[in-house]
Amino acid sequence: MQIVKVGNYEVGQGHPLLLMAGPCVLEGYERSLKIGQRTKAICEELGIPYVFKASFDKANRSSYASFRGPGIEEGLKLLAQIKADLGVPVVTDIHEPWQAEKAAEVVDILQIPAFLCRQTDLVWAAAKTGKTINVKKGQFLAPWDMKNVIKKVEEAGNTNLMLTERGASFGYNTLVTDMRGLAIMRELGYPVVMDATHSVQIPGGQGTSSGGQSQYVPHMARAAAAVGIDALFLEVHDNPAEALSDGPNMVRLDNLKKLLSDVLAIDKIVRG
Repeated sequence: MQIVKVGNYEVGQGHPLLLMAGPCVLEGYERSLKIGQRTKAICEELGIPYVFKASFDKANRSSYASFRGPGIEEGLKLLAQIKADLGVPVVTDIHEPWQAEKAAEVVDILQIPAFLCRQTDLVWAAAKTGKTINVKKGQFLAPWDMKNVIKKVEEAGNTNLMLTERGASFGYNTLVTDMRGLAIMRELGYPVVMDATHSVQIPGGQGTSSGGQSQYVPHMARAAAAVGIDALFLEVHDNPAEALSDGPNMVRLDNLKKLLSDVLAIDKIVRG
């Protein structure tokens, strides 16, 4: 398996389980930093390498009126400050090719959203930066078809790549997660990530916004750890009911330590 560098961390076979976690979208400096600080403290207690996650723009909201974030200019300034204050790597989404080089000046991981994983120009631009790329498997895509995404990244001269499972479309407003997908994508030679929060999302389920079933996040995370993963992706918040995006499928910070402890216990057994 390819070993991927993320800041001072290494991700892949034989390396500790990595956590990418934070609010769905940047909610201002103070609150975003507070979420990152609490998450980092839990990770330090449990010995988990931590990457702060937040988006500067949510370009695929259900409604034009939905909160999208501060935008790339202000968002990257916030991420740079949070990165410096927390002393951890950061990951953020990009949606258009021109954003790749600009975001790469600040972040450690460029994330390709699931809806955009087949967008050749976007994947190519991200890969050409040399940064680690985290590609979320599209809800419409079979896990074995991620080999085509891998080929695009490799042809751009980049092998710092992770693949993320986040569920597959199953009828209207419903996602299911086929845990075989984690094993299949891992066989493609790169670290795999389980996005346990978006896997319980109900796309468009609230009419002008997505719903979610956050009570099932622990089940998804534990099941993925039992299959074997290299990293876990979670959206977390001190009060999901107040979150400006994806609140219904977020993990409350008060519950994070118990969830991670369970995942680590299973991960230890799987690793032998």
